Amino acid sequence: MGRIEDQAFIGNMRTGALVDRDGAITMLSPGRFDAAAVFARLLGTEEHGLWRVGPAVDGPSPAAARRRYLPGTLVLESTWVTRGGTVQMVDVMPSTGEAPHVVRIVRGVNGRVRMRSLLRARPGWGRNVPRVGTDGYRAFADSEPGRLWLDTTAPTHAADGDLVSEFVVSEGETVSLTLTWSPDADSPPPLPDASGLFKESVDFWKEWISRSTYRGPHRDAVERSLITLKALTYAPTGAIVAAATTSLPEEIGGERQWDYRFCWLRDSAFIVETFLACGYIDEARAWINWLCATIGGHPEQLQVMYGVAGERALPETELDWLPGYQGSTPVRTGNAAAKQLQVDVYGEVISALYETQLRDPALAQVVGPLVTDLATCLEELWASPDEGIWEVRGPRRHFVHSKVMAWAAYDRAVRLIDAGYAQGPADRWRALRDEIHAQVCREGYDKQRGTFTQSYGSTELDAALLQMVAVEFLPPTDKRIIGTIEAIQRELSMRGGFLRRYRTDGARAGHDGLHGDEGAFLICVGWLIGALARIGRVAEAEILLDGLLSTRSDLGLMSEEWDPYLQQQLGNTPQGFSHLALIHAALAVHAARDEQELVRSGAGR
Repeated sequence: MGRIEDQAFIGNMRTGALVDRDGAITMLSPGRFDAAAVFARLLGTEEHGLWRVGPAVDGPSPAAARRRYLPGTLVLESTWVTRGGTVQMVDVMPSTGEAPHVVRIVRGVNGRVRMRSLLRARPGWGRNVPRVGTDGYRAFADSEPGRLWLDTTAPTHAADGDLVSEFVVSEGETVSLTLTWSPDADSPPPLPDASGLFKESVDFWKEWISRSTYRGPHRDAVERSLITLKALTYAPTGAIVAAATTSLPEEIGGERQWDYRFCWLRDSAFIVETFLACGYIDEARAWINWLCATIGGHPEQLQVMYGVAGERALPETELDWLPGYQGSTPVRTGNAAAKQLQVDVYGEVISALYETQLRDPALAQVVGPLVTDLATCLEELWASPDEGIWEVRGPRRHFVHSKVMAWAAYDRAVRLIDAGYAQGPADRWRALRDEIHAQVCREGYDKQRGTFTQSYGSTELDAALLQMVAVEFLPPTDKRIIGTIEAIQRELSMRGGFLRRYRTDGARAGHDGLHGDEGAFLICVGWLIGALARIGRVAEAEILLDGLLSTRSDLGLMSEEWDPYLQQQLGNTPQGFSHLALIHAALAVHAARDEQELVRSGAGR
């Protein structure tokens, strides 16, 4: 298995697939993001399932010489240059229609190239060999539940649980292969129109990205990140998953592997604010509808994450038959953090509701009561220790970031009440906001070092404290803010200006309850860029933004973390946190440069 950044991503806003450079789909969960995978090579070996289409050769399958997304789309194009000729393949999961398809269209560019398709479905995360069958051009593999149907313009035969097609393409010729999942094994889906599905997908993505209002620097990178975030949306409900994969390691060979194919309220709230900042409000409305349906009038039962259809039970399970990505075990599905207390979530959700309300006043009848209910529940929780934004598996603490976000919750709630968009005890919440602010400045600030700390009474630092700037807890000119930024740079920096979330302790269990170390969290350097831009250190912010951009794959995709020493991606991919961090960093630098230009032009007059 190659590097994480070798994985391309295609998706249909219901689920997604990872495609390696050799033309192999290495992970696919049919139907929805968090379903059991039928291809799991990414977390195991070829025997755990894959679908490879590429030149037929003796020995290892060759990697594509070039690959790209067609401009403004999520359509992957891979090109192989062989002795016999050149061939291209486009991969797409059409976002139109109900049937989930993976469409692969092979086109001869020049010469004659023999191609081979190996579809090895292994339902249940690579554990089961399915029953397969074929009548030549339509084949099937049982997928537990449902059935996978393979339609090709090349003959297909079944062998030992695999479906194999071999064909030759010459210049100008095309061969299509379409995989369709049906939840009902007894009802074959209609024969797909591969070229029509391809065109519909291209048109959909180009139209969607054309609505972006972003006009600042690094526009291509920002738009690629926007497309990726949109593809992490589960269209039937409006939920947004944190990432498309599970169990890609934060440290190769370590134990920090988690399932991110769920909707974290925090992550999705951040993504909603990102969409809003770039002119997309429909996505925010859809997410609010999902949130209302999921909470169901019982905000006191709020969880930090849910399944894409609002499921509350996400039991964490270890798949001990999978050897893991580069031997990194355990491989996990589900996530036990769903039952944690994370006080900051209230602030992040209310902030996203606040930003949406400002852009769409007609939402007041929905947003107002929701904010009031959440702020009321928070009264009983904000003073409690919690597991915090990083979901520690050690003891609960009074995390400073959690208290700051509780302050933000009441700050935004009071603003909405004062503007007439919500009802609630404004005076009480105004006093509570002031109480939290005073407590954080008293209990969470180290006067000797001139920095806020990770938790009350500790000396540790936490990169999440950089959010104090973004939520305007203190003015950017405040010496406590500047001191905190500088302390984090001094104590949490890695090579290239990247940041750890906090210190880890190697072989010993750290204060997060886990052994081992991890890479640089990319959202943290995004927060740092935003903070530096806001305090006027724009040139420094631009240098770090260049570094953040350098962590992208050749396709512009970002995983959760970056190893600045080995220069490789770590963690689940593509990661919503990282892509929104790039967008907000670019927005912050663009705004700061515009402000400097205004100051200079004013001084000139």
